[in-house]
Amino acid sequence: MPDPVTARRLSRRGLLAAGGAATLAALLAGCGREEDPKPRNGSSSGPWSFTDDRPETVTAQARPARVVAFTGSAAALVDFGLGPEVVGVFGETKKADGSKEAQAGDLDVESVEILGNVWGEFSVEKYAALRPELLVTHMYDPGAYWYVPDESKDKILPLAPVVTITTARVPMTKPIERYAALAESLGADLSAPRVTDAKARFEAAAEAVRQAVKANPGIKVLAASGSPDLFYVSNPKVSTDLMYFAELGVDIVVPTELESGDYFEALSWENAGKFPADLILLDNRSTALQPADLAAKPTWKQLPAVQAGQVTAWDAVPRFSYAGAAPLLEDLAKAIQGAKKLT
Repeated sequence: MPDPVTARRLSRRGLLAAGGAATLAALLAGCGREEDPKPRNGSSSGPWSFTDDRPETVTAQARPARVVAFTGSAAALVDFGLGPEVVGVFGETKKADGSKEAQAGDLDVESVEILGNVWGEFSVEKYAALRPELLVTHMYDPGAYWYVPDESKDKILPLAPVVTITTARVPMTKPIERYAALAESLGADLSAPRVTDAKARFEAAAEAVRQAVKANPGIKVLAASGSPDLFYVSNPKVSTDLMYFAELGVDIVVPTELESGDYFEALSWENAGKFPADLILLDNRSTALQPADLAAKPTWKQLPAVQAGQVTAWDAVPRFSYAGAAPLLEDLAKAIQGAKKLT
């Protein structure tokens, strides 16, 4: 799910007119990296099209070979077999110490241009200089372009065709399938062992979750994110990964007083115990408080799952590929297997 702060900022506006990009047109003609990606074997010089989840049919005169994407989107495309086609990313990519963020996956972060590393940061000039042929990002709400800043959207979107993939209100398997289809349209080979092995691992992990639930019935799971002032309980009817976990049989807390967008319920720390749970999935992003930070919250320490040590890390914005999602399911299966009934 989007983190609680950025969730409130999700734009519902559609694609804007091309006029706002006029001042950048010259950059597209004269700027770019020294070398273009080499075309893949079997690539076609004919027209390319892909129908995204707005839904809009996105077209180009030839298969796009210079892709700029939200970091998580780029990593998913890499998992499905793309590589040099990804020339730029935006969104959390590198940590303060220079290491990769989890959502970057197997993306080679040293070989791509990072246009922005935090929410609201997106260098329009660097983007134009990359001579992008396709922009790819998540879509949590209709018409919303994940991590494309509203204030510069009218300059960014007209510079290249745009594809958005729905990442809310559908089970996690749906965006995985859609990113696979997009990667294939861009030249990836979905029959490659790397892809088929990852899918087999994903399917085995999903079955492991089903079996864990059967072997240890009645475990109540709460997915949450902590901030200094509020404790956010995520909604499995909107968050795509939680929706899929529920399909596998996991009993996930459904919050009752939802904020706009229905992503979560915001609780004061005094009310953090509103929903009894045996196992807590805790948002592990750098934008959320981690267990060491939460130790200072008395009501956090009083939660039965915390006292029992039944708290496990949760990738609240998963990598939508089989390779990215399989470890999440494996970890969930282990957490459920090892949990004791507390409520």
